[in-house]
Amino acid sequence: MLTDFRLSVMEKNLGVYGVLVHQNNKLIAKHSFRAENRIHIFSISKTLTSMAVGIAEKEGLLKLEDSVISYFPEFESIAVAGSEKITIRNLLNMVSGHMSVGFTSIEANQNQKEDWAELFFKEPMRGEAGAEESFTYENACTYMLGRIIHKTSGLHLRDYMLPRFFEPLAINFPNWHTCPKGYNIGAFGLFLTTEEISRLGLLMLNGGVYNEKQVVPKDYLKRAITDTVQATWSDPEGSYGYGYQLWRCSIPNTYRADGKYGQYCVVLPDKNAVVTVTSHMEQNQSDILRAIWSDILPKL
Repeated sequence: MLTDFRLSVMEKNLGVYGVLVHQNNKLIAKHSFRAENRIHIFSISKTLTSMAVGIAEKEGLLKLEDSVISYFPEFESIAVAGSEKITIRNLLNMVSGHMSVGFTSIEANQNQKEDWAELFFKEPMRGEAGAEESFTYENACTYMLGRIIHKTSGLHLRDYMLPRFFEPLAINFPNWHTCPKGYNIGAFGLFLTTEEISRLGLLMLNGGVYNEKQVVPKDYLKRAITDTVQATWSDPEGSYGYGYQLWRCSIPNTYRADGKYGQYCVVLPDKNAVVTVTSHMEQNQSDILRAIWSDILPKL
């Protein structure tokens, strides 16, 4: 089944580490181009942070229409005008109104003493919070979701997710980088194997259920892929809508968790399938998606 995809990977130098194909909740194809080790999954981390928000909403810890500043009264005096309108839902949809790339780069901030939450509220508002035209893929939005989890639960994001998400998915001792203040970054910095990432896809495909346990609320997952904003991205695969830290795909009724350099967990409900790929492709990483569409999708 994966012969054509493997040839595309080699001929186009796509840098794929491994690929898994599940259909009808069974592994039907697998190929590893290198050892199956945990790797940095980059922005697929964002999708897991979104799962934490869905769980916290179900537990009554937060509401998506809550203003972000309401959880951080200590920063009200320094928050720029307009930032009080930013809601949790805006963070999920990447429409904070900042319209900037954010601040949560480890390299740029490892020596900073400022609280990144304080920096978030100091960031100039270049657009209107919640406006679709304000969409900007901003790591800071996801970081703030993790900080809200900490504010409402008293637990760091990773620790909150351990009994609620990681343990039900049999993901043991996950390593998740933290900011200089010790909070999990949320937007990136999580390390998983290809197979562990695929469990996220199976959970989403099955309405939040994994191993017969409702891990993430089904209603939240439905909103996560239908409550979208129009995204603007350099590649066509980034222009079909952005939900709650999830991307819609060019293939109808298909969506994905998406990480830098070609980390993909693609959910195809019409085929009852999940395709998971880990890679290191520094340019044109969406070519990996196009190889999935041309070489794997027709065989499902």
